[in-house]
Amino acid sequence: MPLFFQVLASGSRGNAILVCSSRTRILVDAGLSGKQLNQRLDKSPAKGSDLHALLITHEHTDHVQGAGVLSRRWGLPVYLSQGTLENLPKQVGQLAAGHIFSCGSSFRIGDLTIRTFSIPHDARDPVGFVVEHEGTRLGICTDLGVATQLVRARLQGCHALVLESNHDPHLLLTGPYPPHLKQRVCGRHGHLSNPNSCALLKELYHEGLRSVVLAHLSEVNNSPAHVMESIGELRKDSVWENVRFHIGMQREATPAVEIA
Repeated sequence: MPLFFQVLASGSRGNAILVCSSRTRILVDAGLSGKQLNQRLDKSPAKGSDLHALLITHEHTDHVQGAGVLSRRWGLPVYLSQGTLENLPKQVGQLAAGHIFSCGSSFRIGDLTIRTFSIPHDARDPVGFVVEHEGTRLGICTDLGVATQLVRARLQGCHALVLESNHDPHLLLTGPYPPHLKQRVCGRHGHLSNPNSCALLKELYHEGLRSVVLAHLSEVNNSPAHVMESIGELRKDSVWENVRFHIGMQREATPAVEIA
């Protein structure tokens, strides 16, 4: 069985990504309520009771809301940085077990290797992940204001990507957000725009790249149509014809994606 993944939810109101091999099933972030997470897992290839671990990228509520409930209900170990642990919202409550990693380190969960790397975001110690299984690499990188040299280096050679495409610059500029929030979103520790996401994809392209999910879309400052317009410009180059694109949604899961 190859590596596959499914974005169960993506956006400013909750994020969760299921990643599975033949032996190991993990959830990256748990930003919905415990009830919602279990409902979406019940419709996915792996139920809550099948999970082996939960990984957390950072402490913002849209990434951890259901982490405590899910951890306690299924006895899941939770892998997170010390800074993230110390800044979890109180409503997360007790974790069944906490496993602390240092940003930049690697560790194993079953037959998966997890590689962590630092990302620029307004959280205490935010991270991205590369999940490896038998030579197949899945990169997960959302909630970053800029693609640093480190980010670009760590995501090189991935066969699938879950990559942020948060906002359309014009919609953000002319939209209803107050000036300080607009500055936060487009700042170095905010979120990637559609053009910046496409620029990063151009750098990350290689012949082995097969699947891309554009994620963490703003419901106010973006839309699937704006994302697809940006991707349409990218895909004018014929090298992208063998790459499947999906958009991560808030209200429903994307199809499960097998990384062949």
